[in-house]
Amino acid sequence: MIKIYTDGSCIGNPGKGGWAAIILNGGKKTELKGSKKDTTNNQMELLAPIKALKKIPKGSKVQIFTDSKYVKSGITEWIHSWKKNGWKTASKQKVKNKDLWVELDILANEFDIKWSWVKAHSTDKLNNEVDLIAREAANL
Repeated sequence: MIKIYTDGSCIGNPGKGGWAAIILNGGKKTELKGSKKDTTNNQMELLAPIKALKKIPKGSKVQIFTDSKYVKSGITEWIHSWKKNGWKTASKQKVKNKDLWVELDILANEFDIKWSWVKAHSTDKLNNEVDLIAREAANL
C-alpha cells in the first residue's frame, strides 16, 4: 500500500500559500511541494492530495493522511450531498473550491483510497515533516 502524507499552509488567509506531500511507496520516499501567491489554506489542503495522486500509478491501493477535517470529511462524506444538490451546501450556498473538489473526486475514483485524519502538530513525525515543507513552500 502506498502511503501519502499531505498538508497545506497559508500566510494570511487569503495570502501566500504552500502545499506539500510525502509519498511512501515500496521503501522509496518522494517529497512534492508547490506554492501559489493568492490562495487560501483550504485550497492548499486540497491541492496536496491532488498533486500526490497524479504522481502514483492509477488503481493503486493508497492511504492518505491529512490533518484537515475539511478535506477528509469533504471527500468521504459531504461530497455525496454536494453532487446530489447541484454543488450546493446544506444551507443552499455554492460549494467553495468546487473546481478542486471535482478534480479530487475524479482522481480519488481512480484509486482504492483509505482517508485517515491525523492530529496536527502532535506526535506524527511524517505529518509534522509535511507541515514544515508546506510552510516553507508558502514562504517561497
